[in-house]
Amino acid sequence: MRETASYGGEESKLGGKKGERRRDGERTGGGGFTTSSSWQWSSPTPGAHSNANETTPLNPSTTAPPPPLPPTSPLLTSLSWRPVEKSQTTVEVLDLKTLKKLVLAFERRLRDNIEARLKYPDQPDKFADSEIELHDEIQRLKTLAGGPELYPDLVNLNVIPSILGLLSHDNSDIAVDVVGLLQDLTDEDVLEDNDEPARVLVDALIENNVLELLVQNLTRLSESDPDEMAAVYATLSTLENLIEVKPAVAEMVCERTKLMRWLLGKIKNSAANQRRLGQMNGVDVVLQAVAMYKSRDPKTADEEEMVENLFDCLCCLLMPLENKERFVRAEGVELMIIIMKQKKLAYGSAIRALDFAMTKYPPACERFVDVLGLKTAFAAFMVVVIDMGSLGL
Repeated sequence: MRETASYGGEESKLGGKKGERRRDGERTGGGGFTTSSSWQWSSPTPGAHSNANETTPLNPSTTAPPPPLPPTSPLLTSLSWRPVEKSQTTVEVLDLKTLKKLVLAFERRLRDNIEARLKYPDQPDKFADSEIELHDEIQRLKTLAGGPELYPDLVNLNVIPSILGLLSHDNSDIAVDVVGLLQDLTDEDVLEDNDEPARVLVDALIENNVLELLVQNLTRLSESDPDEMAAVYATLSTLENLIEVKPAVAEMVCERTKLMRWLLGKIKNSAANQRRLGQMNGVDVVLQAVAMYKSRDPKTADEEEMVENLFDCLCCLLMPLENKERFVRAEGVELMIIIMKQKKLAYGSAIRALDFAMTKYPPACERFVDVLGLKTAFAAFMVVVIDMGSLGL
């Protein structure tokens, strides 16, 4: 037997007409669209109790449709009528495969930039786009800070020389990007509990002259530019991070680079910096540094220059009155006298430091006399006169 449903007096048959029902619960529309939902058109008989087993055909001529809900109806608002927005953000797992993709993309952009600069050296508009793309790739490399365990693989991919080479890029903005990248990769929080990968990365950086390149880049950064001033801070922070991983870097950076001279220039040209450094216990720190050479001479020319820079820094620090007081309190007068007695290379520098400390500061002069400094000073100025006649000449 075939079921039919009455709609407006028209009987729908199993031929595809509107509102047709099949025995298996499928319904076809006029266009052949089928739906598997099982339903009945029915309405309760007016004035009678509805029976679950009884149905009455829905007749539009006798049953008025419900009024449409207004657009601002709370019911419409509460229902999920709005389309669901799917997140377009995809999180990529940071593994060796991702690392290789990042490095490959970086190397490709670097090559494109080099070729564009060589082809159009006097037309910046021709290579500007390649430098923007290179900037973007450097920013993407910062994600590697999230996986320090991949640092040995990063070194093995031989990309460190390419990254550090950009510290000498003609565009200082690219160099600033690299400084930011190095700061992120060597951040203390990132390297925590990753001692071995950290050492591998730091060794590779030092082997590829990161110290020299960082300090060299410092000299072209302007303090009037906020971005470049931030790069100065990032450079010093990176050096500090390298020292945390490998303490020997502290000596390397002073011996191999002009960092001390650069710092000296910042101190010498600013009384405010002199006072600020004194407040940061700078006088005591510099005294500890020069104390290493109270009984020995520097072994190399670079180390000798470093010692001279240390004493220059000490003399600059001793210009403000409050730093002279710190010098006396830290027994700097006694240390300079000991250096003078040893008559090593720092002999003359110690005399100069005492001169700065005692100028217009009587307490330093009193301390110098109390510790028998005059005896050492007189010996320094004594000249041995040789009687040529006694030698038969």
